[in-house]
Amino acid sequence: VALTIAGSDSSAGAGIQADLKTFSALGVYGLTAVTCVVAEIPGKVSRIEPVNTEIVREQIAVLSRNFPIAAAKTGLLYSAEIVETVARALVDLSANSAKRFPLVIDPVIVATSGDQLLEPKAIELYEKELFPLATLLTPNLDEAEKLVGEPIRDLKAMRKAGKELQQKYRVSILLKGGHLAGGDAVDLLFADEKIREFSSPFIRGVATHGTGCTYSAAIAAGIASGLPLEDAIGRAKKFVTASIAQHFRWMSSSRKNLDALNHWPREN
Repeated sequence: VALTIAGSDSSAGAGIQADLKTFSALGVYGLTAVTCVVAEIPGKVSRIEPVNTEIVREQIAVLSRNFPIAAAKTGLLYSAEIVETVARALVDLSANSAKRFPLVIDPVIVATSGDQLLEPKAIELYEKELFPLATLLTPNLDEAEKLVGEPIRDLKAMRKAGKELQQKYRVSILLKGGHLAGGDAVDLLFADEKIREFSSPFIRGVATHGTGCTYSAAIAAGIASGLPLEDAIGRAKKFVTASIAQHFRWMSSSRKNLDALNHWPREN
């Protein structure tokens, strides 16, 4: 059983919808705690409406009391109030050792489309209250740049930034390099005193809405299934790559491509 604490995406390509599809495809039962409702299509966020913090907290509490949660992930939390609420709910669980579970944090700050998804004042609360609870952080390059305060343009800069993030937050970091120009999509895991590289061919010409959500959900599913962290990441990387390669495509009313990941690719 795995829990996702994230926003609802009306296009179902990201957020809790993508997480549930991923959990199901990888043989894990998924639970949800909805943090906000997002009206969007791939490439365009129309509106975000946060969920009342009391409901956010109650979702986490009632699920954790009744289900044997083996791993969890967070996605879009949107506001400082929701970040704080989620952190406090998880701290309350941590006080009971029987309720503790590994936590993968996807620090969603900006959408693939470039739309801002996290209130600026929420970033500080992320760092102060939520990151210390994580088993793994999975920032992409845009998010990592905001956290380290400098541009990341190549693998050398990725290595430097990943080390800084690991030292700063004292947690394992999976720095996703899919936004780098090049022939491969390279991600770097900074765990213990090692750096591990995960690489796959970069698939061009496909909008990648929801890849970060899917990737972190696949990692959480692997952990929930009992896989060691590196094995969970390796399987998740293959799953996401196949989901992109076997994407769906439609034409919008404005004659633009609408791409969506295939969460049940033929080969995982």
